[in-house]
Amino acid sequence: MWSYYPDLLARPVPRYASYPTAMEFTGEVGADDHAQALDRVTAATPISLYVHIPFCEQICWYCGCNTGAAGRKQRLADYLAALRAEVALVAKRLGGRGRVQRIAFGGGSPNAIAPVELVRLLDRILTIFDCHRPEISIELDPRGLDAEWALVLAAARVTRVSLGVQTFAPHVQQAIGRIQPLSHIERVVAALRLRDIDAINFDLMYGLPGQRLEDLDATLDETIRLAPSRIALFGYAHLPDMIPRQRQIDGVMLPDQRLRFDQAELGYRRLTAAGYHPVGFDHFARGDDPLAVAAREGRVSRNFQGFTEDMAPVLLGFGASAISRFPDLLVQNEKRPGPYRDMVGGGRLATARGITVTDAERLRGAHICDLLCRGRTSVGPALQSAVRAAMADYERYGIVEWAGNDLVIRDDGLPYARHVAAQFDSVRGPIRSVDAL
Repeated sequence: MWSYYPDLLARPVPRYASYPTAMEFTGEVGADDHAQALDRVTAATPISLYVHIPFCEQICWYCGCNTGAAGRKQRLADYLAALRAEVALVAKRLGGRGRVQRIAFGGGSPNAIAPVELVRLLDRILTIFDCHRPEISIELDPRGLDAEWALVLAAARVTRVSLGVQTFAPHVQQAIGRIQPLSHIERVVAALRLRDIDAINFDLMYGLPGQRLEDLDATLDETIRLAPSRIALFGYAHLPDMIPRQRQIDGVMLPDQRLRFDQAELGYRRLTAAGYHPVGFDHFARGDDPLAVAAREGRVSRNFQGFTEDMAPVLLGFGASAISRFPDLLVQNEKRPGPYRDMVGGGRLATARGITVTDAERLRGAHICDLLCRGRTSVGPALQSAVRAAMADYERYGIVEWAGNDLVIRDDGLPYARHVAAQFDSVRGPIRSVDAL
């Protein structure tokens, strides 16, 4: 049983998809910095690509993604033209340097576009980048996935599919504006497996309006029966002041903090008992999945898609709001599709903001990543006293312990992993110097 410390859980902390986080990005970093980072990429550097499709056929009320309705076909066509142009612009700047190992399509819902458009976009990428049988993954809204899409995905050699399932409870689906019967998810999974797409991820959520513990338990029953390769179990973040669509959700119906905690614990207990290997604090993978193998071997990292076995030092993001990561720089494209199209149409990188990553911040990021991905990090002797002081409450609660110079998150401390990691954050934590970390 996990111990419940509401005072700790009440402290807001980032998910640390990157460090520094996107909240620290500023407009002082822009297209020139992005171009120079591309110029510094050397031959044969492993590269991953992320392609953002910020459109959905239907907008769900809970969603915090940068996405809009796909109903205006001309707007969608103009966006895809700009996306292809941006791909060409960045590839030209790279000049054949770097080797693409992974391509991920996300959103929104990439299947909000026509299957032929996905094929055109993927063909452009494979043609103008140095690619050799890259791993290709895609996020999909199962409500828009039919037999034609399954055939196209197989023909395009897509290797992994992530399905936005969220919950199987009908009354919770109704409360979040996302109706998708269990029978439909079953048909989608069967159609994918029929075409030898066996690497299937489920995205689930807890903390949803009207979601009881037994609702999550029943969803986990069906998930375990369908046996996806990976499962992400995210906590819903209700931010109606920042995300207007969430105002359609009745805040009174949301589980309280204790119930959210119990739901997270139930998910962890049920999925690990079913044979899934825990990866970090909210991902689970079957024992034979590459992510589980990487976790056992200490090769897990984090990027904007969550926990991953992808260790490429360069991630290139395409599309409105997409983020690119270099060893010394993080940059984000313009978020609004209209201005994004104008920038790319003018032959310019669409960079709107970012941050330079100093050596000190890189050290902090390494400790944060180690704690979240491996549950431990090694602290230099000169900083032991400062880090021990920062971790005093967590050690007293039994959340962390020390093994020599290693700070270790105990199994019972897993719900607080991000809070522990945040102590190394230069903005949110108390540790002022990292010179000897």
